[in-house]
Amino acid sequence: MERITTLLNKLGLTLQIAKTAFAAALAWFVATSLLHSEYPYFAAVAAIITVQVTVADSVDKATQRIVGIIGGVLVSMLLGHWFQIGAVSIFFIILIGMGISKALRMNPQIISQVAISSLLVLAFGQTREGYAVERIIETVLGSTIAVLINALIVPQNAVPDVERSILTYSALSAVTLTKLAQFLDDLGPNRKTGRSEVDALIKEAQECRKVLSLAEQSLKYNLLLTSKRIRLGQLSNSIFQLESVTIQIRGIRRSLADIQMQESLPEITYRQQLKRAMEATANCIAAYGEASVNASAEKVARLTEALAQAREEQTKCLQNLHSISSLPTLRDIGSILTDLGRIVSETQPQNLAVEQKLVEA
Repeated sequence: MERITTLLNKLGLTLQIAKTAFAAALAWFVATSLLHSEYPYFAAVAAIITVQVTVADSVDKATQRIVGIIGGVLVSMLLGHWFQIGAVSIFFIILIGMGISKALRMNPQIISQVAISSLLVLAFGQTREGYAVERIIETVLGSTIAVLINALIVPQNAVPDVERSILTYSALSAVTLTKLAQFLDDLGPNRKTGRSEVDALIKEAQECRKVLSLAEQSLKYNLLLTSKRIRLGQLSNSIFQLESVTIQIRGIRRSLADIQMQESLPEITYRQQLKRAMEATANCIAAYGEASVNASAEKVARLTEALAQAREEQTKCLQNLHSISSLPTLRDIGSILTDLGRIVSETQPQNLAVEQKLVEA
């Protein structure tokens, strides 16, 4: 089945296209069979326009189209008595309709729909009684069918996208902290500052938050995926914790940059100890991301072990602070150790996105 789906996607026959075609066909069938409409294409057009990637987008599009056509009908019904179809009447009807919609600060999509509806009702409403009401009914019918099909037939589930984004984000966070630790091997004036690495991490954090926002949008109004909202809320908590970790990493980079500017540098022995503490803490971040996506006993055990190792290495650094004589350097090292300690706090097992066996992804 997966191979067939992949082949169809390569041919351009995606699930959304299939749902759009089905919605249009069903809207046409219902309009002709139940409403006996002479213009069923309005229902089909409404269905085509309404089917979007997410149910929430479909609801928004349906609302815009329905409000727009009602507005257009009202404008034409109020002004059509004084106009006959022609270039001048078309100009004034569209001008007035769009002007009123703009003054009411309606969505641009609604404003365009008001203009189209005004034109059609002006053109055909004068020769056929009940035309305007039929257009509203058909639009509501087509839009409703499209929303239902989008919600009931293989609704989009963006939770896996968020999980993949968390894995990428946590892995990059760990790599960034590890690279900063490697800078301790050379604190000379020409060494790298780590700014580009941290900027890349900040960009990844923004991308992760964007994926989460899209996932939340995809579950809105989606009754079949209600259980996924719990899962998404838990993943959102993990992203929040990782964003806090990013703040600590930014602080560590600044402290290292300050140390670089000082004349008195920590001894190589202490720098190696601090490097081990940073690398051990980086392991906590990677383990936390993996456990957030899959809180199996193995993943949680790995995280717990990484946290214990990081605490041990950080404790050794604290115990050897007396070897640093420069007060500015002592201040910056203390700041780094504080940030490392906060990262350990942010990546505790109780902060995981899911508890083991609570929710199936």
